[in-house]
Amino acid sequence: MNDQFIRAGFVNDEQKTIQRSYRIGNAAVPARPLDPALYLVATPIGNLGDITLRALETLAGADVLACEDTRVTRVLLDRYGIVNRPFAYHEHNADEAGPKLLAALDEGKSVALVSDAGTPLVSDPGFRLGQMAIEAGHRVVPVPGPSAPLAALVGSGMPSDAFLFAGFLPVKDKGRRDRLAELSRVPATLIFFESPHRIGASLAAAADVLGGGRRAAVCRELTKAFEEFRRGSLDQLSGYYADRPVKGEVVLLIAPPEIDDVPGAMEVDVLLRELAASMPTSKAAAEGARLTGLSKKDLYQRLLALKGEAGEE
Repeated sequence: MNDQFIRAGFVNDEQKTIQRSYRIGNAAVPARPLDPALYLVATPIGNLGDITLRALETLAGADVLACEDTRVTRVLLDRYGIVNRPFAYHEHNADEAGPKLLAALDEGKSVALVSDAGTPLVSDPGFRLGQMAIEAGHRVVPVPGPSAPLAALVGSGMPSDAFLFAGFLPVKDKGRRDRLAELSRVPATLIFFESPHRIGASLAAAADVLGGGRRAAVCRELTKAFEEFRRGSLDQLSGYYADRPVKGEVVLLIAPPEIDDVPGAMEVDVLLRELAASMPTSKAAAEGARLTGLSKKDLYQRLLALKGEAGEE
């Protein structure tokens, strides 16, 4: 490792000579050298036993190990006897740390990236680093494993043939309701991360916007000692969580709309023609998106096509 990379603060003399390994029970397992690449390593979302053998070898063998919070990652490393030193990469230092990690890749080093829990790049700042690495021509290698959205989905009882992970809902009520309206007609199970302090308000908004009878599930503290799945209608769950204090990490799932509620192509065309008769094209597309939950961009393009077919300017 050259002096420039050592000066960047990622590698010290101890790390250059250390025997890289991880521990399974009382046995130390040597970690094989990694090819140069950015490794996106999924880590447990609660139960540390959910780590994969490939993830352990990657964390132990990487030249550079980047993480959101070194204290959180150190708990995992200590559990499995990994002495690789973690370095912080998060939204507050990404402008400074990101170029250093890219420089390591340029030098032919292996860089492993982990989030505090779950799969990197899912609702965390790792997306920026992954994107920059790809643009710079570096190999990006996913090391799959735990994922809160998928764990919640398979345990919720919601349809899993089609699903949409939509991250966090907006904090303010209007933004939250507008976002739910945008997604209201998506023919898939909706998956959201939510703060325990806002789950009651989000359920109330969802019941108002999507209909209180729509099925949902609140999944809390997944894989941990107090794991909980609470299932029911949006009205039932909204009432349960209205004034109830909630602790821990929460995933909210909402079932797809009934098939009869999803507008067909002909219905959409009729609606667009009606809207375009009384308002400009862009506004008609926006109103159509609000009413159907479909993409404004797609509706705008469809409306232009309909006008072209009718010979309108």
